Amino acid sequence: MSHLVAPSILSADFANLQRDIEMLNKSEADWIHVDIMDGLFVPNISFGFPVVKAVKQHATKPLDVHLMIVDPDRYLNEFKEVGANNISVHFEACIHLHRTIQKIKELGCKAGIAINPHTPIAHLNDIVEDIDLVCMMSVNPGFGGQKFIESTYRRIHELRLLAQTRNPNLLIEIDGGVNHENSLPLLQAGADVLVAGNAVFAAADQTAAIKELKDVSPTTKMV
Repeated sequence: MSHLVAPSILSADFANLQRDIEMLNKSEADWIHVDIMDGLFVPNISFGFPVVKAVKQHATKPLDVHLMIVDPDRYLNEFKEVGANNISVHFEACIHLHRTIQKIKELGCKAGIAINPHTPIAHLNDIVEDIDLVCMMSVNPGFGGQKFIESTYRRIHELRLLAQTRNPNLLIEIDGGVNHENSLPLLQAGADVLVAGNAVFAAADQTAAIKELKDVSPTTKMV
């Protein structure tokens, strides 16, 4: 399967959000990544249900919703109702993680777990078979435009080894500091989905920037 590109609208122009969503519709993007921040789990606040609902009204691509919030179980139904196709919750924020993942699947969404850069990959050992994707943070969550953490490559390789016999269809999504320089080694390490914010929305030609990320074609992946 070819890798996926999921531009993050956290880096979009909020004053022209419809314009940016329509650009993504026409581009080679596969998903639209939506970061939800509550100011508690991470030191920032992004947007909530009304904005996600508005995005869904214009988007023709699936919404990949990343919940950087405490107690995400409270809002799973609402995010499904406003248009989420994928819902990823943070390992660090969930007390009853299996129950949360089960609920997401019952809603008909792809179920993902997001992990912070310091969270050991081994912590996913007991749930890797139950999820559709892992959103691996390659920066500390909360703000766009941060520097990529180099240990991400090793962590991708470790997760791919964990999943290859128990959940070979697991999607590994990389979120934070992804750009045109590191996209190839990320895919070679075993990544499947590239989340890109500034690399897309700060580009002079945003559609071309997405195409460049989509056209990266590693000959082999390290497994």
